[in-house]
Amino acid sequence: MLSTERDFRRGGERFSVPSQGEIEGRLLMFEVVAVTCLQELLAKTDSRMVSRLRRRLIRNLEEKCAPLKLCAADETAAKEFALQLLKAACEEAENER
Repeated sequence: MLSTERDFRRGGERFSVPSQGEIEGRLLMFEVVAVTCLQELLAKTDSRMVSRLRRRLIRNLEEKCAPLKLCAADETAAKEFALQLLKAACEEAENER
C-alpha cells in the first residue's frame, strides 16, 4: 500500500514510483470506505437526501476536476463512476432495510 513514510526510510528513494498493485489497493480502499459510509448514511435517511447527495456529488466533482484540466470524456467518466458508486450504495442500503 502507498506510504507517505516510504521516502524517509532507508532505500525508499528506489521505490518512488508506486506499483500497479499499490495503486489498485488504494483505489479499492477508497471505494470500500465510500460505499460503507454511504450505506450507513443512506440506511438512516429519506429519498430527498439521495437527490441532494447526487447534486452535491456532481458539483464537487466538477470543482475537483476543473484544476486537473481533464478532457470532457474523462470528466464524464469520473461523474458516471461516482454516480454508479452512489447507486450501488443506495441499492445495498435498500436491501439491508
